[in-house]
Amino acid sequence: MSGTANRIQAEGVIKNIIREIVQECASRGEGVSETLVAFIVKAVVLEPENDFQVDRVLASDDVQRLIDLCVKRLLDGKSSSLDTIKMQVYFDMNYTTREEFLTEHRRVLETRLQPILREITDNRASSKDELESLYRKIVSSVLLRSGLGSPTDISVVREATAALQSVFPQTELGNFLSLSKRDKDRQLVELTQIVTGIRLFNKECGKGGEGIDNLPAILNEAIPATLKEIQQQIDDAVDSSEKFIAVLDTMATLSQKQLSKDSSKQRIQESMINSRQLELYLTILLTDVRQSAHEVEDLLTQFKTRLDLLKTTIQNKTAVPTAQVYPQFMHLATIWFGFQDEMVLLSVLSNILYSLEPYTLNAKELLADEAVRKCLMKISIVSDKQRLQANNGGVVVQAEERNAEGVWYYQDTTKNFDKLPLMYKGFCAYNLALNDFKLIHGDPRIGIVQINDRYYTFSEPRDAVLFCRKPSAFIESIANNAKLNPELIQLLDLHTQFTNVASYGDLAQVSSKPQMKADFGTQTETHFYEKNIVKNYEWNEWELRRKALKLANLRRRLTKSVQTNTSNFRRENFTQVYLPKDQHIQTKRDNYSNVPQPKIYLTGIRGHQRSGDGQFLPANVRKVDLTVDIDE
Repeated sequence: MSGTANRIQAEGVIKNIIREIVQECASRGEGVSETLVAFIVKAVVLEPENDFQVDRVLASDDVQRLIDLCVKRLLDGKSSSLDTIKMQVYFDMNYTTREEFLTEHRRVLETRLQPILREITDNRASSKDELESLYRKIVSSVLLRSGLGSPTDISVVREATAALQSVFPQTELGNFLSLSKRDKDRQLVELTQIVTGIRLFNKECGKGGEGIDNLPAILNEAIPATLKEIQQQIDDAVDSSEKFIAVLDTMATLSQKQLSKDSSKQRIQESMINSRQLELYLTILLTDVRQSAHEVEDLLTQFKTRLDLLKTTIQNKTAVPTAQVYPQFMHLATIWFGFQDEMVLLSVLSNILYSLEPYTLNAKELLADEAVRKCLMKISIVSDKQRLQANNGGVVVQAEERNAEGVWYYQDTTKNFDKLPLMYKGFCAYNLALNDFKLIHGDPRIGIVQINDRYYTFSEPRDAVLFCRKPSAFIESIANNAKLNPELIQLLDLHTQFTNVASYGDLAQVSSKPQMKADFGTQTETHFYEKNIVKNYEWNEWELRRKALKLANLRRRLTKSVQTNTSNFRRENFTQVYLPKDQHIQTKRDNYSNVPQPKIYLTGIRGHQRSGDGQFLPANVRKVDLTVDIDE
């Protein structure tokens, strides 16, 4: 109970600190969100040089010092680190997957439609004027849900009304009012889809389409332009990162006089992180826009196919069975709603794209610094593409160079190699562990090493070999660099394992192994001697009270027995059954017949006679039947 109370108390203190920081920044003309302040508070506490101990309660002086440090960092208008944190907070608060974007958009649309839908479903119209008003509301709901024109445009309303009357005339309002609320909602959705399909088909045939924008043409023009804009910004972010990395590579040989105060090592590292973070976010947006382009292409194919099928089905007929044409109109409307979803998604992504630009101004100003420009003119910049091209020969970490505790995976021998979850967002782990760390993309072609169920990639084979000799030391060094640059926690996705690497105290006193704590308890017997156990012991006083009341009531009770005159004449029960009868079954009698054996005797086949001239006479053969008659 005490642990829960302490936790609740600590949460209350943190909320008060965040509230005071927000108010202090607002009084100085800087509006900040509580989410950003919470992240800054965590960053200040994690920073070793501030010496905040999280294992003890903060004193009032520590609380005030924490507030002052956070306000100072939040008001630093030249800090690229603060820009990166703001960018991370904004992106996390505003970006989600395309499915969640579209689900939220549909939910908001349905919420806005609820008032008019409730007026329709709860309507109890009876007079002619009330029925006409209800029909106009149905037309408005169809227009609002379909998004094809404004309900205030007379021409759009007339066209939608004509399409609705062909499907749902006003004479059907009586049947509509008799339905349940759920059936009314379902019928309104179906009517919206059918009317939308009819209007789209009429627009294709040149017979209508008032207020309907050509969404396929707009998307085919907007998506390539957005892709080009995102790719251009990615190239600019990569170019900035490469320049900052080149300056960091040569900084050891430069004297401080050659650089200005604003172009210190820390400023350059913060700007490099800012550029890399922007690059990652822009890559996510680029992937979403490319997927949207594929979706639009598929929708356009389906849309044209459905229109051709509708034209074939109708073919200028005066009457077409509704069972054939209505499902096609509904399918056509569903495809069009897909175009609308892609428009909404593209608008949201474009808004996020342009909202990220203000968070990169300090990094761009640093690149325009005179000292940095002079430094860049004297050095050669190695791009990310050049680093990848340097290993086009297929140089990999050989078996004799591997660390025994690591498991290596290669592109040619590993299935789903490109789907391995890389640590640090694919950046080289060795370069991240250095004091003057640099965010350099790893090259998976040289091999991916697995250590403790985590996959690491490197920019060069030499870096991989050095990292695998002492991986725990390098991992701890990366965590220490993240403490000094808290924006790396979000950039490198270190939330889950960051606190397990080292404590928040002084780095010099940190052990390489985490301190493990465990709760232990001992249990003793309730009674040491069996003879002291009271069998009828009762600890609950209310149970004792119940037993006492029971005994007190028994004192006033008497035991009586009563026998009536007829109680000994209890009737005996009998069960009557029918005994089984002896029954016989007569079957046919078995019989047989003895047939006489046929006997035939031939006479005159021996003893041929001769004539007077010695010639044999023909034999006189006779057949004699000797078979006994069957009756004998």
